[in-house]
Amino acid sequence: MSIATVNPANGETVKTYQAMGEEEIERRLQLAEATFRTYRTTGFDERAALMRRAADLLDEDQRDIARVITTEMGKPVKQARAEAAKCAKAMRWYADHAARLLADEEPADADVRDSGASRALVRYRPVGPVLAVMPWNFPLWQVIRFAAPALMAGNVGLLKHASNVPQTALYLEDLFHRAGFTEGTFQTLLVGSGAVDDILRDERVKAATLTGSEPAGRAVAATAGEMIKKTVLELGGSDPFIVMPSADLDRAAEVAVNARCQNAGQSCIAAKRFIVHTEVYDAFAERFTEGMRALVMGDPLDEDTEIGPLSSERGRADLEELVDDAVRGGASVLCGGERPDRPGWYYPPTVLAGIGREMRVHREEAFGPVATLYRAGDLDEAVLIANDTLFGLSSNVWTREEAEVDRFVRDLEAGGVYVNGMTASHPAFPFGGVKRSGYGRELSGHGIREFCNITTVWHGA
Repeated sequence: MSIATVNPANGETVKTYQAMGEEEIERRLQLAEATFRTYRTTGFDERAALMRRAADLLDEDQRDIARVITTEMGKPVKQARAEAAKCAKAMRWYADHAARLLADEEPADADVRDSGASRALVRYRPVGPVLAVMPWNFPLWQVIRFAAPALMAGNVGLLKHASNVPQTALYLEDLFHRAGFTEGTFQTLLVGSGAVDDILRDERVKAATLTGSEPAGRAVAATAGEMIKKTVLELGGSDPFIVMPSADLDRAAEVAVNARCQNAGQSCIAAKRFIVHTEVYDAFAERFTEGMRALVMGDPLDEDTEIGPLSSERGRADLEELVDDAVRGGASVLCGGERPDRPGWYYPPTVLAGIGREMRVHREEAFGPVATLYRAGDLDEAVLIANDTLFGLSSNVWTREEAEVDRFVRDLEAGGVYVNGMTASHPAFPFGGVKRSGYGRELSGHGIREFCNITTVWHGA
């Protein structure tokens, strides 16, 4: 199993790592179990001080860790710095709010009396070591949005990161250790995907969270189900971006470009299917295609670069197969669609029109800067197209008509509906999907309670 930093801008191997053996994995599981016994008894003030210190260190490290991220997975360095800043913000948010979010809850007096109790309450207690299986596309953020709430709740974390971002994975362990968290509170496991099943089956691991592909989610869910362990899964997405006649077309097209191509389009919550009312279809398509064509593709360490390489050669090949299949099926290419003649795993911003239901790109997630355009005759057809997917992560709606907003919020099958704006995660709001996009929620109070033992405490009269 290769655990290595391979620069996607040129294909060169920068650094390789030896996967941890069974003995080291066992040592770390023992340490996690032992650490949890003590860490679970710490107070929110102590945890918050440590979390704020970790956020401060991340701010200090921002430029250096951003360059590591860019070298490992190709994100433009400006976006990598923004990712680090977002992580520090989330860490401080949970440091500030965890005590309130997990405070004891007192049922209504009438319900307490009706139960025959003199007093009753609900308490949130940590569950123990939680395994996090995380992806490469947001290598800091995906981890922090799990780690900040989990650690603030009193759990300890075990990180199995994607094998192409080992330096980022090791940095995260070091970050929490430098902040003052004891050694076993957050540990990185440098292992391949084949080791996940045995680790999850270990009785010392109490729960798991995974962000990644549908096959990976199925595998983790199957094992966790067999072992009766709680999981949170955030899987793929094929989010609709619906544009109605009343929309601000200039603004919608501008946001659509960023919504499709941030992180070179390698995002589960990126808008991927652009469903436009026939009255404004041509005008939107022209503006959107112009914006996609104008993006600057280049060295991700260059401050002016807007589109870097895809993370892997395999990822680019998968994207090309989807585009080629669509073209063979009759789709038209409004821009892009051809691999550039340069080193590295680059693919240009691409817009496809005339999409049919039989095309793979209609059914499968395009994980790269490829957008599909659909024409809808009315709101009902827009909803039908939007829901004609196995995924249901988020959605975007552009309209000034409140009645239309109400319909979309009621009828779209997704974990989020963003009106006149781009889907983005924020620590205060729950994040997650439905259908094959997974289950459970991250972030907000909902996220911090996912890995808590919700305990009823009842006192007799």
